[in-house]
Amino acid sequence: MQIRDLPYADPGVPDVRSGTRFLLWLGRQQLAGQVKSLLWGLLHHLGIAGLPLGVGLAVQAVVDRDGDRLAAAGALLVALGAAIATGDVMLHRTAVTNWITAAARVQQLLSRKTAELGSVLTRRVAAGEVVAVSTGDVEKIGWFVEALSRFAAAAVTLVIICVGLTVYQPALGVVVAVGVPVLALAALPLLPRATRRADVQREKAGRATELASDTVAGLRVLRGIGGEELFLGRYRAASQEVRRAAVHSARMWALIAAIQVVLPGLLLIVVVGHGTGLALAGRIEVGELVTVYGAVALTHHALRNFEEIAMAFSFSRPSAKRAARVLSLTRASVAAPQEERGEHRVQDDLYDPLTGLRAPAGLFTAVVCGDPDVAGRLADRLGGHPVEPEADHASVLLGGVPLDELPLEAARAVVLVQDKDPVLLSGTLRELLDVPASGNVRAEAALSAARCDDVLDALAQASVDTGGDPMRARITERGRSLSGGQRQRLALARSLVTDPEVLVLDEPTSAVDAHTEARVAAGIRELREARTTVVLSSSPLLLDRADRVVLVHEGQAVAVGTHRELLAEEPRYRAVVTREADGELAAAPRGAGAPAAVAPEPLEGKSA
Repeated sequence: MQIRDLPYADPGVPDVRSGTRFLLWLGRQQLAGQVKSLLWGLLHHLGIAGLPLGVGLAVQAVVDRDGDRLAAAGALLVALGAAIATGDVMLHRTAVTNWITAAARVQQLLSRKTAELGSVLTRRVAAGEVVAVSTGDVEKIGWFVEALSRFAAAAVTLVIICVGLTVYQPALGVVVAVGVPVLALAALPLLPRATRRADVQREKAGRATELASDTVAGLRVLRGIGGEELFLGRYRAASQEVRRAAVHSARMWALIAAIQVVLPGLLLIVVVGHGTGLALAGRIEVGELVTVYGAVALTHHALRNFEEIAMAFSFSRPSAKRAARVLSLTRASVAAPQEERGEHRVQDDLYDPLTGLRAPAGLFTAVVCGDPDVAGRLADRLGGHPVEPEADHASVLLGGVPLDELPLEAARAVVLVQDKDPVLLSGTLRELLDVPASGNVRAEAALSAARCDDVLDALAQASVDTGGDPMRARITERGRSLSGGQRQRLALARSLVTDPEVLVLDEPTSAVDAHTEARVAAGIRELREARTTVVLSSSPLLLDRADRVVLVHEGQAVAVGTHRELLAEEPRYRAVVTREADGELAAAPRGAGAPAAVAPEPLEGKSA
C-alpha cells in the first residue's frame, strides 16, 4: 500500500477484542509494508555493523604494510557507506509509509463507525474521547506499527553480530554474545511500571481533553451563567494532574534510557580490557580487537530500537484500547438473512413496538413528549439507532421490516433523522446542500420551505467577493457566524433537500420566533405532501399543521387525534402543550366526547 493509493477501498474488519489484538491486526494488514521496512532496516543496520570489520581490516593492513588489503578495505568501507545511505533513506520512506497508512486505516475505520452510529456515538462515548481517539491516539497507534519493523530489523542485526563475532573471534565473541542479550533485556523488569505510569498519564490526558471539549462546546452557556472561571479552574487542575503524571512517567523512561547507555558502556569496558590482554598475549591481532571494539560500540544504535518499541507499545496500547472500544460499538443486533426479511416496501407505516407509536405512510405525524430526553431517544429509535442495545425490545418497523435488520445503506436512504442540535460543516452554502438526495427537491425549494430568505440575504451581504450569490457564501465551522434560528433553518433545508421517504425532525423550530415558526410549519407540510414526516415537538403552531398528533406519556403512546381534538379532550396533552398548572388541570373539563386515550396499536404494519 502506497500513500498515493489512500484511502483504502476497504479498510477491513478489525479485531477489537483488546487493544493488543487490534495492534497485531493492524500489523498483519500491512504485512507487505512491514517486510519492506524490515529488509531495508537490515541493509541499514548490517551496513553499520560492517563498518568495524572494514576499519579493522584497514588497521591490520597498515600494521602489515599491505597496500592491496588496504585498498580492499577502503572499497569495502565505500560499499558499506552506500549501503547505509540507501538503507537509511528507504527505511525512513517505508517506515513513514507504514505509519501514515496505519493511521489512515484507523481513521477510515473510525469514520465508518461514526457514519454507522450517527449521533448515537456521542451518547455511548464521550465526545472528548472520540476526539482523542481520532487525533492523538491515531498518531500513537501509527507509531507502534511503524516501529515494529525497525525493531525486528535491529533484533535480527544483533543476532547476526553476536553469531558473526563468535565465529570471527571466539575469545571475544562469546563475551559479546552473552552481554548483548543482557543489554537488550535489562530494561524488561522496568517496563510494567513504566507502562502503568504511561497508562495513568494517558487516562488523565484523556479526561482533560474531554473536559476541554465539553467546556468549548458549552462556552456560550457558561458565559451566560458566569461559569467560565469555574470551568477554567477545573481544566487548570486537570492540566496540572496531566503534567505531574507526565513527569512521573518521564522519570521511569529516563531511567530506562540511562540503562541503555550505562550497560553498553560497561560491556565495552569489559571487551576492551579482555581484548587488550589477549592482544598483548598474542592470541588476537590488533585489527581483530579494533573490529570487535567497533562492533560492540555500534550495538547501541540497534539497542535504541528496543527502548523505542517498548515506549511505542506502552503509549499505543491504551490508545488502541480506546480505539477498539469505539470500533466495537454496534448499530444494532445481528441482521436476519435476506430471505427471512422479505421485500421491503417504503410506502408503509413506521411503527415503534416499544412505545406503540405509529406514523402512517404519506401523513404528517406530530409526536408530543413531556420530556425532551425521551423525545431525543425516541427520534434515535425511529431512525434505527437505539441509544443502548435493547435486546428485550423489538426494533422499529417500516412496513413490518425491522430497521436494524435492513442494510445500513437501505435504512439511511429511507429514514432520515435530524436531531435537535444539528451541525453545520464549514464550506459554502452550495456545499452544505450538496448531500445524497432523491433529486426531486431543489435546493431553492428546500430553502424556501425552511423560510431561509433572511439567511440568504445575510450571507449575500457578508460575502461581497461572491458577487452577491449567497450559494457561494462561506459558512464558518458549525455556523458560528449565524444565529441559532438561522443555523436551525439551514439544517432543516439540508434535511428537506435529501427528500427521504421518512423524515424525522426533533424540535426543528425551537430556536425561531412564533411568526417564523408558523411559516416553517406551513413550508414543511407543503413540501412534504404525500411523504411520511414525523415531527417531535410541543409547539402548537407545528401541531396544528399535522394530520395526526400522538401523545407519548411515560414511554407509551396514550392518545391519538388532531391537535384541536386532543387539546379539548386530553388533559395530559393540554398540560404539555399549554403548560397548564396541576390545579388548572384538575378543574379542566374533559369535554363531551369519549376519552382520547388509546390502546397500543397492533404490532404488524397495519394502520389503526
